Amino acid sequence: MEKFTTLTAAAAPLLLSNIDTDTIIPMARYVTAEREVMHEFAFEPLRFLSDGSENPEFVLNRPRFRGAEILLTGPNFGCGSSRESAVWALAGLGIRVIIAPSFGGIFYANCFQSGLLPVVLRQPLIEELAARVEIDPQGAKLSVDLEECTVRAPEWEPVRFEIEPFRRAQLLGGLDDIGLTKTHEAEIVEFQKQDQQRRVWIYL
Repeated sequence: MEKFTTLTAAAAPLLLSNIDTDTIIPMARYVTAEREVMHEFAFEPLRFLSDGSENPEFVLNRPRFRGAEILLTGPNFGCGSSRESAVWALAGLGIRVIIAPSFGGIFYANCFQSGLLPVVLRQPLIEELAARVEIDPQGAKLSVDLEECTVRAPEWEPVRFEIEPFRRAQLLGGLDDIGLTKTHEAEIVEFQKQDQQRRVWIYL
């Protein structure tokens, strides 16, 4: 998994509430598409018109936000069914940071398995950031620093965000849950040796 330390990139405002995982990656695509191409269908209900052409009004189809790596969005992002493919689709689209007032719990946890950083900030602050990137003709860039746990906009003081220490360490080290477990491999092996001596019958 790719490490995350700092990122300075374009931010796209998608200030909708309750964007669920079926909007992020529809079920029909989830069950048929391979992981490597899921990004082609990310936000399909919003991103494309009924004839399959791009919706010019969707923020990630607008020239200055196309390729944005930071997404500013509304509360309860990633709610709904617990499909890890929603995170895969966003990662494949190039999204590295999602800033929202709140997240669906399972989606939030899944982000850390694929190198995405979910940042929780107050909605009024997100709206201010969104307004700032909207008025910039080039699309203002934000800087997200996981080491300092801050978000910074041009000419703004950095804003701090909270994240669980082990989640922070996970992204800084580029480790998913399996990778984190492997960092304790020596202790696991030693425990098994001792346990085999204590409970011989378990290992017959």
